Amino acid sequence: MMKKYNKYNVAMMLGVSVLLTSCLAVKDYKQPTVKETSKEVYRVEGEQIKQTDTVSMASVSWKTMFTDAYLQAYVEEALENNFDLQIAIKQMESAESYLKQGKAAFLPTFSIGASLNDQEVSKNSRFGSLSANRSIQTYELSGNLSWEADIWGKIRSGKRASLASYLQSEAAQQAVRTELVARIVRAYYQLLALDAQLEITNQTIAVRKKGVETIKALKESGQVNQVAVDQNIAQYNNAEALKIDLEASIFQLENSLSILLGTTPRKFERSELSKQAIDTDMQIGIPALLLSNRPDVKSAQYALMQNFEMKNVAKTNLYPSLTLTASGGFQALEVDKWLTGNSIFASIIGGITQPIFNQRKLKTQLEVAKNNEEQALLNYRKALLVAGSEVSNALYAYQAETSKFVFRAKEAEALSNAEINSEELLNNGYVTYLDLLTARQSALSAKLNLVDSKLQQLLTVVDLYKALGGGVK
Repeated sequence: MMKKYNKYNVAMMLGVSVLLTSCLAVKDYKQPTVKETSKEVYRVEGEQIKQTDTVSMASVSWKTMFTDAYLQAYVEEALENNFDLQIAIKQMESAESYLKQGKAAFLPTFSIGASLNDQEVSKNSRFGSLSANRSIQTYELSGNLSWEADIWGKIRSGKRASLASYLQSEAAQQAVRTELVARIVRAYYQLLALDAQLEITNQTIAVRKKGVETIKALKESGQVNQVAVDQNIAQYNNAEALKIDLEASIFQLENSLSILLGTTPRKFERSELSKQAIDTDMQIGIPALLLSNRPDVKSAQYALMQNFEMKNVAKTNLYPSLTLTASGGFQALEVDKWLTGNSIFASIIGGITQPIFNQRKLKTQLEVAKNNEEQALLNYRKALLVAGSEVSNALYAYQAETSKFVFRAKEAEALSNAEINSEELLNNGYVTYLDLLTARQSALSAKLNLVDSKLQQLLTVVDLYKALGGGVK
């Protein structure tokens, strides 16, 4: 009858715990509404880019955005070998392990053990004076089970905090992928630009070498003096020095690209700058897409979620906890009677513990948890503002570089014509050698600036794609 009564009490305690769980559970996380998520989250100047499209270029795969076959191969190689990305993946795997641990928190703990206890009783003690054999040996094989009822939702909040931590590490890994794709594309475009500038420089060297021979002939005929010869020789050597600088930059940039790809330094095959074109529409989408694509915004959002759940955990630590402990097994004084029916023992204990005085540790934990949640909310709002600012800057830069490229092309064409005309006029005695030198230098600078303008136009597309959270697919 007593056993039935005890079981009834345990059942009552479990029933009460379930009732309390349903009535007094912690609050569920809700995404905060902040003013930074309004349609003014980023600023757009001009009408060249559609701001209200529901499909953003960030949703486009990097393979669709950047179609160069060499570039795609290098990005694929980097996604396999890059060390920073591998570290981020390992960090995400660690967070996944904690997530599995959080899911298992609802389960009871169970352990099993065997022990042999040999005790020598004092001859002058009460038991030692009554027995000739003062050596007592106890053999035990037992299992212990412990389970805590999630009355206030503490375990559930801990599980959700683990999930938020895992999602945050996943967002961090996506951020590394986005940054990696952007850096490789930038390095590749910069290599193409250096190749184009090197080609222009080589052509300039050939022209200036021929020009030195021409000016020497003009000096011999008395049309120019030694100063003109020296100036032409100086221009020729200036172009040769520029060539060395460009070759050094290419060498160093290839080594940097090798590090991104996680390989030893090597020379990279590549296409040409003139063949690079972005065919994807420059559509940035509605502001809400920033939340679904930007890894840093997602990371800040998951950090807020984690701190919210940790605040719940800190709050529930102030409430009573209900635990159920059970143990059982075999216990005997003689080894030959150890594993018999008469040696079986069992016990079950249910208890409620209410923290009363804990040196203010629990209250401090709650205050710190609340403060951490407020900081996480501020970081989330800041992440939204940074995202909007980066998108706005990238949009404006893309529009500016697109417009500037048209003028740079006209400038280069005009100065190239001026160089050709100056040579003809010099041969006919209508201009001085100084006019020709100026025209040559201006034409070279214009051609190099045109290449740089094309490069900057491509790089602003990369920046815009990254700012919108692209590159993770």
